[in-house]
Amino acid sequence: MTPSQLRAFLAVARHRGFSAAARALGVSQPTLTTQVQSLEREHNVELFFRRGRRLDLSETAQRLLPIAQNIAELELDALNLLVNSGALHVGHLRIGAVGPFHVIEMVDAYRARYPKVELSIKLGNSKQSLADLENYVTDVAVLASFNDDARFHAVPYADHAVVLFAHRSHPFYKRESVTLAELANQPLLMRERGSTTRLALEKAMTDVGVEPQVAMEIGSREALREAVARGLGLGAVSEAEFVPDPRFRMVRIEGDPVATHTYVYCLAERREGRLVGSFMKIAARG
Repeated sequence: MTPSQLRAFLAVARHRGFSAAARALGVSQPTLTTQVQSLEREHNVELFFRRGRRLDLSETAQRLLPIAQNIAELELDALNLLVNSGALHVGHLRIGAVGPFHVIEMVDAYRARYPKVELSIKLGNSKQSLADLENYVTDVAVLASFNDDARFHAVPYADHAVVLFAHRSHPFYKRESVTLAELANQPLLMRERGSTTRLALEKAMTDVGVEPQVAMEIGSREALREAVARGLGLGAVSEAEFVPDPRFRMVRIEGDPVATHTYVYCLAERREGRLVGSFMKIAARG
């Protein structure tokens, strides 16, 4: 496998398409296609097959992917070692995240330490972010929950209380805090099932014998804020994600019994890589 074939294979595997992979590498699509096809012909294997408009990896490609990724990382490590005694002067770190709040804070700290490393951020839910990590679409992921899967390495970053926010017409608007018991029969506006904030709040309510009354499931933070702003119910959010608005106000849950916990993940097999490891060290410092 030549270096160009390696880069072509990795790009197609990550982007699941030749056009997107060619754009990412800055080469023409015919050139990229030729590199992948020559690799397949040389070894008499099929690496990709079409499923509708999407490319899927063959079993051989799935087994080759982690090996090819390791080769690419070693090549990058060698280049960084040769340039200025190992300082990180090149590289592209791809970050997955469930929201922009903590990840932007981390990126700011990372860029201050490694200004020459290119960074990109892909937002998605927790399930997709872990899948992207596993499939080498991203290098690290910032999630609001802990996963003890041995394939992943995680470091804790921050803890934040879950708070409510109420429209100015709601009885809770004039309150600084309420108890979990007072949420009985209150119409709650929640993110989709599987949301970390929702799971934490529902568990805390159930633990004190209060049945959550979900008035509406809403698929984005922005839409949730607008629904609260129109008086459709109470919203719940991590305190770090609360955005002040004159139409509503934050209301704490007495004693802060509900919290979310932010972790930074990478594949366990990649934690010692210079590029991935550099980000994990920045995150571990908080």
